[in-house]
Amino acid sequence: MTEPEQREGRTSGPRSAFGDPDASLIDQMGGIRGLVFSSIPILAFVPINAIWGLTAAIWAALGVAVAMLGWSLVRRKNPQPAISGFIGVAICVFIAWRTGSAKGYFLYGIITQAVYGGAFAISALIRWPLAGVIWGFLDGRGMAWRRNPQARRWYAVATWVWAALFAIRAVLQYVLYLNDEVNWLGAARIGMGWPLALVAFVVTVWAIRRAMTHEEPVETDDTVMESQEATGQGIEARGEPVASKVDDSPENDTTVGGQER
Repeated sequence: MTEPEQREGRTSGPRSAFGDPDASLIDQMGGIRGLVFSSIPILAFVPINAIWGLTAAIWAALGVAVAMLGWSLVRRKNPQPAISGFIGVAICVFIAWRTGSAKGYFLYGIITQAVYGGAFAISALIRWPLAGVIWGFLDGRGMAWRRNPQARRWYAVATWVWAALFAIRAVLQYVLYLNDEVNWLGAARIGMGWPLALVAFVVTVWAIRRAMTHEEPVETDDTVMESQEATGQGIEARGEPVASKVDDSPENDTTVGGQER
């Protein structure tokens, strides 16, 4: 760990591409693979359900998820997006199978969007905005930003943007769910997925950068001592005497005219 990193309380471990000005926006959001893994199962489920029925659609979605997971493992790519996608698809098709309805495939996503929206909104209300908590973890800064009201305000802006996004998704898709609009549910899942997330992400990066302009490195006791030692070493290197405090008060003068009293 370098000295500047120690002063700022950062670690030397790998950092997320999120907020990295050198990373493309699509990479910061998980890359093309994340977009593909989240979209293909739905693109397989909806038309196959309309043509061949629910059972065929369930197996098609599972088959696509398994194929993407296997492809990631064979190519030795990061399997996290494929694993997350497979788990999500497995839950969705299980609900669809249990309810006997194709719209059940989308119920899990509606519930998760509502939970996420509530969590982000509550965190902003109690002044622990999740955007700041997540960014502090990813960037290695911890929770030092909470001591700065201006930084906390900008993190709250980013948090409310995501809370609104999740709420819009949950409400609109729930209305479609109640009306048995399976085809529109698929379109809404994809259309309100990455496009809206891209808008929210741009606002989030902007707000986080504004927040970081108000943050200052937090000095610990160790860094203060190091600074003091460095100052003392610099004075000694220049050969300058270190001034000492001498008490010249008359009470401490023990000589008169060069002779002891």
